[in-house]
This record gives sequence, C-alpha cells and structure tokens, in this order.
Amino acid sequence: MLVFWTAPGHASLMPLVRIDLPRGKSPEYRRTLGDVVYDAMLQTINVPANDRFQVITEHPPDELVIDRRYLGIERSADCVLIQVFLNEGRTTELKKAFYRAVADGLHQRLGLRKQDVFIALVEVKKENWSFGNGEAQYA
Repeated sequence: MLVFWTAPGHASLMPLVRIDLPRGKSPEYRRTLGDVVYDAMLQTINVPANDRFQVITEHPPDELVIDRRYLGIERSADCVLIQVFLNEGRTTELKKAFYRAVADGLHQRLGLRKQDVFIALVEVKKENWSFGNGEAQYA
C-alpha cells in the first residue's frame, strides 16, 4: 500500500508516477529515468520537494504494445511509457513544459530518442486519494 502525506491545501500534491519500459535496462538506467521525471516535475509543474512516488516496471517485448508510427512519430523498441497521476488544475503551458523537460532530460542523460518518450498525465480530484485508514482525507 502506498501512503501519501503532504501539507493540506497544497495545490500540487501527490504525484504518482508509473514508468513502463522494455526489459534489459540497468538499475542505473531505471534510476535515471525516475530522476529525470522527478526533476522535471519539480521544475515545471510545481511538485513540492520529497513528494516522490514512482513505480518503474520492465516488460518483455510481447507485453509492451506500442504503435511504431502513430501520429507520424517513428518510435523504436526503446520507447518508454510514463504515466503521472496528479491533482487536476495545471495549465496547458505547464504540462507542455513538463513534456519538453522530460523528453529533453531523457535525451541528454540517457541518449533516449525524444520520439521514444510517451507521456500521459492523469488528473484526479483531491477526493480520489486515500492516505490510509480507508478514508478520503481531502474529501
């Protein structure tokens, strides 16, 4: 069970990040993936320091179904899928800055092609989080 706590009333609380990638990457590679996403959240979408919750999962090739050419973007077998669950309310400009920061950071630090960075933000209302005890603390 994941338990989250940050200061009540903070607009940028509770990101939960899931990163799915092809099997065979080193622990250092996986750690850097998480670091880049976390750094981008701090720099662009106003996530507070120490609010880091990530699940990084490797998959064999048959478990990652990724269209290689959707929207005219040429993806390779190294494509990573990044989902960020967070409270709703950020502007489109902040979201675009986040996408750029992640793609640029992964390209710079890991050599990952920007075409191979797929990001989905999943915005939720504050009452959709439970910090424990079977309660919706912010409802």
